[in-house]
Amino acid sequence: MSEAVPLLPSPRPSPSPSPSPRGRLARWLISGPPLVYLLIFFAIPSLIMVFASFRYAGDYGGLEPIFDAAGKLNLTIESYTRFASDFIYTAIFLKSLMYALITTFCCLIMAYPVAILIARSAKKYRDLLILLVILPFWSNFLIRVYAWMIILGPQSGLTRALNYVLGLVGVQPVTLLFTAFSVIVGLVYVHLPFMVLPLYANLEKHDPALLDAAQDLGASAWQRFWRITFPLSLPGVYAGAALVFIPALGIFAVSDILGGTGGMMIGNVIKQQFLETRDWPFGSVLSIVLTVAALAVAGVAMLASRPRRQG
Repeated sequence: MSEAVPLLPSPRPSPSPSPSPRGRLARWLISGPPLVYLLIFFAIPSLIMVFASFRYAGDYGGLEPIFDAAGKLNLTIESYTRFASDFIYTAIFLKSLMYALITTFCCLIMAYPVAILIARSAKKYRDLLILLVILPFWSNFLIRVYAWMIILGPQSGLTRALNYVLGLVGVQPVTLLFTAFSVIVGLVYVHLPFMVLPLYANLEKHDPALLDAAQDLGASAWQRFWRITFPLSLPGVYAGAALVFIPALGIFAVSDILGGTGGMMIGNVIKQQFLETRDWPFGSVLSIVLTVAALAVAGVAMLASRPRRQG
């Protein structure tokens, strides 16, 4: 019988050296300004909204005093009860979610071919193509949205041509402006670059040798896309979906201009509560619900974009 070899204890990992004071200072100089920015412009306003949501609305706008005449805290959950019991606000929030989801899907379908085209173009043309993608940002946001009022208006060439074709097949004329269709069109137009850029940043890093190897093994163009390109581009898809869905959920200018009263979204209701109705506690409740939904979507996108460990 062979002699048993005694098991030696595995060496303990050496502790990582603590960062030097200069390294800690450099780390704080890099991460400090973003943290201060988020604290001042996100965390503190969010806490103010949470506190305001438990207060009473003033008779002429604003908020009632924190303490009543007897010196007791003047707090209530009435605004939360109103949101939970009045289905109209829940319906508007669900409609906003639907609009944001449709916008995200349309942007993904439209942006993916554009991003692939840019990523696979010659390097001397990529900067020009990227410039064309971000070119709309050079003009005013409201001017670009108001331009769609002309394009989708009842006297526009697009509406007349569409109604002419519908008339040939015996269908009644349709109105494009102040409908859900016009809101979706405006949302897709505004947020499309936010989907193109993350997708391009991801697709540009793909190794073309993988596609060549798959082609040599007999994979078709669709198989190469579905089995190689698309799985590798999922981090860009998740990032673009978050960048489109979150602002599309809370935007109010597009639906206010192109949707009219029938295209109202949750952002319009929040603006109305603060500026017109002047019910600040209820507007704070709606803002909190919107913020929680946006944070949930961002968290899901972050978790989905993490690389999975192979078992």
